[in-house]
Amino acid sequence: MGEDKQEKKEKKNKEGGDQGGQQEKPPGGYDPTPLKPSSGPTYTVKITFHGASNIPISDYGSRSCDPYLLAQIDSSLTPRHSRDPPLRFRSQTIHKQLEPKWNAEWVVAGVPASGFELDISVLDEDPDDHDDRLGKVFVSTGKISKDWQGIKEQEFKVKEKGADVFAYGLRWIRAALCRGVEVHAKLCLSMELVGETKEEVGKIYTVNNFWWTHYSPMIGMLTGTRGEDDRGAERFDFEANELQLRGPVPNELYHRYVNFRSFVGGMFEGVGIRGRILHKALHHQHERIYNFNTQTKFGTFPDGPGDAMTLKFLDMVHHDQGGRIFTYVITLDGMFRFTETGKEFGIDLLSKHTMHSDVNIYIAWSGEFFIRRLAHPKESPEAPDQHTHPADDLPNGPPHTAPPKDPSFYELVIDNDSGTYRPEAKLIPIFKKFLEKNFPGLHIEVKTCDDEHLSKMKDQQRKIKKKEGEGRVFGQSSEVGSISSSEVSSLDSRIDDDENGVAPHVSGRERGFEALEHPREALKELIGSPGKGGEKNVEKGGQAS
Repeated sequence: MGEDKQEKKEKKNKEGGDQGGQQEKPPGGYDPTPLKPSSGPTYTVKITFHGASNIPISDYGSRSCDPYLLAQIDSSLTPRHSRDPPLRFRSQTIHKQLEPKWNAEWVVAGVPASGFELDISVLDEDPDDHDDRLGKVFVSTGKISKDWQGIKEQEFKVKEKGADVFAYGLRWIRAALCRGVEVHAKLCLSMELVGETKEEVGKIYTVNNFWWTHYSPMIGMLTGTRGEDDRGAERFDFEANELQLRGPVPNELYHRYVNFRSFVGGMFEGVGIRGRILHKALHHQHERIYNFNTQTKFGTFPDGPGDAMTLKFLDMVHHDQGGRIFTYVITLDGMFRFTETGKEFGIDLLSKHTMHSDVNIYIAWSGEFFIRRLAHPKESPEAPDQHTHPADDLPNGPPHTAPPKDPSFYELVIDNDSGTYRPEAKLIPIFKKFLEKNFPGLHIEVKTCDDEHLSKMKDQQRKIKKKEGEGRVFGQSSEVGSISSSEVSSLDSRIDDDENGVAPHVSGRERGFEALEHPREALKELIGSPGKGGEKNVEKGGQAS
């Protein structure tokens, strides 16, 4: 006669794939699965991608190319989950160049003595289409010890395997007709042993810090969002930010998506008709928002976390310029991605955090944040005589003068408001310490999503934003098409409705996906729907036409 309620709960937990063995409802959120420590000493290695030569022409209109590198590290270390995102690095793009010089540095720590393999893809950036694949380079470090000599400006042949035929077609023809035509491109790189890793945590992680800011006028027009260009002129634009934090991300910060509806697991795993469609759509949306093009800005912090990095973060969030609230995700390798919360253009029923994570099953932390300027930087933000801007009109800053360049004047108020991943409140002290390490000088307050004082502060920010005008935003909505932790009880009630046979409210789009995956059930529902005589015929044992 079917499964009882307990069997249904166990099935849902199993489908959720909760790695921590927890029987939570719904499955997901914090995962306590430990990370296996390294069996011996680990090392810190600096990889430098110097440049490349003989890159094939991929844009025949300009007889040039816009090359960049996408590198991935594979090692013998065992991840906690087979679907943990790989450790990757993207170089900046060198536009209209067949002999690019990147001189891009990637410093990684926690490398085991067995070393690692570096899988490097050479690609041509094309913001309006799929990036062209120009070939691959595979480099193995071999075993690493204190005496490892590394690699010094060595050239490696770029293999055309997997490359787009269009990029190499003309070159292959020329090589067949003429002698002396070199087919392969070459990549020059170095690897240097920095020393033994002091903070060994059982995984390889990124140490150096860099940032990206992405702009999209097209998305700005779709959402009605505006920004200012370098000359201060206002125009349609959409802004998305990435800031690589110094690792390691504490191992305790490990959260899995919450399987709050039947379609969510398929969406993250990319299985089933609906799951594949939603997975691809969200991945495409992520690429559109974090779109690399000629307007993309990039920078590094050679000295690591310090005033320069903190001030850059404040600049990225347009500090002291109104009541902005930002949506963010921090990946397992410490990539801090965020956009301003504003008008929604996303996909129905899907969370903004899912988009920011690029549909990753596991992340470190997620939520929302905003910045406040303090009247008394040497006092606690909670001091009785403390006042904050933009709530209060304070001297020594906007709207009267330029904002202060001292990080101690500002407070970062950040929370765990994400129903998609539900970061664990008891881990807030660990998360706060990680942020303080990366943003020295900044006052940092981490709050839970159900904090009443936080709700009042957010309402205040929204009121200020409303006075400024809804067009002055840079992001996605926290209202339409997104799920916040404040809606957890609502999500839980949906699960209870499913278990008790109560049909939840679904949109036309979701019904369409259901019909694709279960056409027979959809047809039965249509035939037996009220007002069409279906139920009456079924009750009489008749056959509906």
